[in-house]
Amino acid sequence: MTGSFLQHATRQHANTPTSQMPDSQIFEQSIQISASATAVEQCLTDLELMHRWLNPALRCEPVGVWSTELGSKSRFLIQTPLVQPALYSTVVEREPGLIVWEFKGFFQGRDRWECQPTSTGTTLVNRFEFRIPNPIVRYGFNTFAAEWTRQDMQAQLRRLKRVAEALYIRSQTLPGK
Repeated sequence: MTGSFLQHATRQHANTPTSQMPDSQIFEQSIQISASATAVEQCLTDLELMHRWLNPALRCEPVGVWSTELGSKSRFLIQTPLVQPALYSTVVEREPGLIVWEFKGFFQGRDRWECQPTSTGTTLVNRFEFRIPNPIVRYGFNTFAAEWTRQDMQAQLRRLKRVAEALYIRSQTLPGK
C-alpha cells in the first residue's frame, strides 16, 4: 500500500475553505486496488458494502433515502458504550469516481474519495480534511486519537481493497462475462 499523511495548521480567517482555517488538519492516503474504478466506487456508494469496510465502531445512516448524489445527507455515528457522537454529512461534490462528503459536528471538514483508473486497476485516494472547533476536544484528539485515526484510516483502506477486489472478481466470473 502506498500512503502519505500530511498534518498542518494555517493562519487564515474563518470564512476560508476548511484547509485554510486555523488548526485544520489533513490526513491523506492512497491504496492500489486490483479492481475497476466502477467496483471500487460501488464500495463507496452501496451502504451494505460500505459497512463491510468501515470501522465496526462507525455506523453510517442515511438521513432520508440513502444516496451519494449531490446534496444527499447522512449521519456517521461513533458507537461507544457511553455516548454516540454523530457527524452529519452532505455530499458536496459528485462525479463518476469522486465523492466528497462535507461534515459538521464535533469535527468540521471534508472527506474526499477519488478513484483514479490505472493500467493495473484503480488507485483510491482518501483525503480527510478537518478542523475541531472546540479547543478541549481538539487537544484530546491530537493527544490521544490522531495516531489511532491515521492507523484506522489505513486499515479501512485495506478492508475496502479486499471488498472491492472480491466484488470485481465475482463480477468477472458471472455467466455471460
